Formats: sequence, C-alpha cells, structure tokens
Amino acid sequence: MNEQSPQDNKIVRLKLSDQVFERLREMVASGELAPGDVVPSERVLMERFGVGRPAVREALQAMQSKGLITITHGGRSRVNALTAGVAFSQLDDIAKLLLSSEPANIDHLKVIRHILERGTARLAAQKCTAKDAAELLALIDAQRAQLGNAELFMKADIAFHTRLAQITANPLIQAITEMMLTWLFEYHSSLLLWSGREETTLSEHAEIVKYLAANDADATEQALEAHLSRADSRFKVAPS
Repeated sequence: MNEQSPQDNKIVRLKLSDQVFERLREMVASGELAPGDVVPSERVLMERFGVGRPAVREALQAMQSKGLITITHGGRSRVNALTAGVAFSQLDDIAKLLLSSEPANIDHLKVIRHILERGTARLAAQKCTAKDAAELLALIDAQRAQLGNAELFMKADIAFHTRLAQITANPLIQAITEMMLTWLFEYHSSLLLWSGREETTLSEHAEIVKYLAANDADATEQALEAHLSRADSRFKVAPS
C-alpha cells in the first residue's frame, strides 16, 4: 500500500473568482441558467455569492472565454447554447500550436482524418437522401467557381466535407471534421502546392456523391479513401 505524502493531503484554497466561475458553471450545467437566458447582473451575483465586483467580473470573463456566455457591452450577457462546435473551438489555439511546434503531428492528424472520414462515408451513405446529394453537388459547383483562388477553393473543400459529415446526423462527427480540416488547411496554407489538380479534386467529389446518392457504403468509402490518399500527396512540409 502506497502511503500518501503530507503534500498530497493539502487543501488548496481557490481564488474567489474561480469559485464564482464554478458556481456559474454549475448553474449552466444544471439548467438553472438555460441557453438564451440573461445572466444575472454583477450586483445580483455579488450579493448571491458574497464576493466583490472584481471576482464576479473575472469569473464572467472566464465564462465568456470558454464559450459559455456572451458578454455584450452596453447590454445584458446571455448564456450560449452548448454545442459540439463550441466545445471543440476551445481546442483551436492549442491544436494549431501543437501542429506548428511539432510538424510530425500533421502526419498523425492525416491518419486520424482517414479513419474518421472513411467511417463517416459509410454512415453517410446509409442515410444520404436526394436532397443531401443535390446540396453536395451544389457545393461542388460553388467550389468550381473558386478555381484560381487557393484560399477560397480550400474553404469550399472544407464546406463539402463538412456537409458530407452532416449527413450522418451526428453533430460530434460534423464538428470534429470541420475543425480537423480547418487545422490541416490552415497549417498548410502557405505550403500547399497547386499543380493543376483542382479539376481532379472536383471530379473525385462528384464520384463520392454518385455513390452516396446510390446509398452504396462500400463504394463511397473506397472513393473517399482514394480521394484522401491523392490529396495527401499535395501537402509538402518545407525542410527544416
């Protein structure tokens, strides 16, 4: 049996603002403060928790930085709806730092993309409707309209893959896909090599939609994997 050191048993006193933050977070988690609700005024919170204005303000700023509320200057702050997008956006800065500080992680992210999008393709193929297929084809046309503009072409590419993920009716898959692609393309924005293969991308997207519309999970997954494998070859990291 391992004995705990005296240090392990010490009680850490939280800052007042941290305690107020935890109380506010509990109010949101319990539903006492629901999405769209107005956040109690600073004075009300000061009286309720028995703390000063600085602690309340710092706690509210922390709530906003985590996407839990929106503070409007000159107006009342409101509780945000908790979505997968809000949750994953909290990882954005750290993820970009991780990718830029350790370039090898980009290859790990590509592996995750293959695993995720292949599974997404199979699930989407089972659920794809005529409306879904039509909207994907419209996104391909929108992407074609951006030929010659690398940044907008990449954003249109993200929109296509995100809409494909939306067909799964799984908001976590959609949010993860959008964030993952944003990280990939932003990291490579200055390194992406445009070698006249944009039309190939468009034709591959059309091929994927063809199989989606036919609800053919095997063919959709194969078309998606072939598309990703070719796309990977477009990324080249500058030598260190």
